[in-house]
Amino acid sequence: MRSCFLILIIVLLVGWLLGFFAFDLGWFIHFLLVAALILLLLRLIGGR
Repeated sequence: MRSCFLILIIVLLVGWLLGFFAFDLGWFIHFLLVAALILLLLRLIGGR
């Protein structure tokens, strides 16, 4: 299960970096990154 989250984080980070170059979807990539970080923190705090 951890590898799934690791892959998700890597994909979102790459998309976030690409968002700096693609101004059309930049806001969407940043929104997805923030959502992923919030979900990751909730999962870590939850202790599962």
